[in-house]
Amino acid sequence: NAIESSLFKQWLKNIQTETGLLANGAMSLRQVLIQQDVDMFGKRLGFLKFKADIIDKETGQKVPGIVFARGPAVAVLILLDSEDETYAVLTEQVRVPVGRLILELPAGMLDDDQGDFAGTAVREVEEETGIHLNVHDMVDLTAFLDSSTGARVFPSPGGCDEEISLFLYRGHVSKEKIQQLRGKETGLRDHGELIKVHVVPYDKLWRATADAKALCAIALYEMAKRDGLLPSSMS
Repeated sequence: NAIESSLFKQWLKNIQTETGLLANGAMSLRQVLIQQDVDMFGKRLGFLKFKADIIDKETGQKVPGIVFARGPAVAVLILLDSEDETYAVLTEQVRVPVGRLILELPAGMLDDDQGDFAGTAVREVEEETGIHLNVHDMVDLTAFLDSSTGARVFPSPGGCDEEISLFLYRGHVSKEKIQQLRGKETGLRDHGELIKVHVVPYDKLWRATADAKALCAIALYEMAKRDGLLPSSMS
């Protein structure tokens, strides 16, 4: 299951790309030791941990190579204009690894290896906030990055392979809709998702959350806006 999983195949692909670790011949892959205790999501392999022995040929030394593989994910910066204010939509979720409730962007992992990032983003938004978005109204903020970066953001590349596509949606709603969203309880309860929706004025967003996805999305949005890269309706 581990060797045939999309997680492991993608990692092998990544290290062999033009910008991958093995591209210029300075490093070699000696062996991979896969941890037997994997996490399954139903019949699909969800999380995988392994140790890769990558050798720097010049020194003969191994470089740090413990990998927690969870694959690609998406997140959406939803901006809603209402009268004279712009609001951002966040979700409050229980995050056991950090032992806290976290305010963050609506986000989720890709369910398969088909690469439907925008479609996954739309589904996650609806599941976590109840807001239905059109795929064609989404702007991929990470696509503005240079192609050498892989056009994704890597929140913890020292230990995890997770790569995130950040999307932007901007729309107009009534004040009543903003009030309806505040404190709304959502999520797939049978999957353990206990989610509460929060609505924050956009100009206060950067101080209201410690979510790396949100802070990266703000930076990409502001820089893309500055450089005139956004559609006129989103600027």
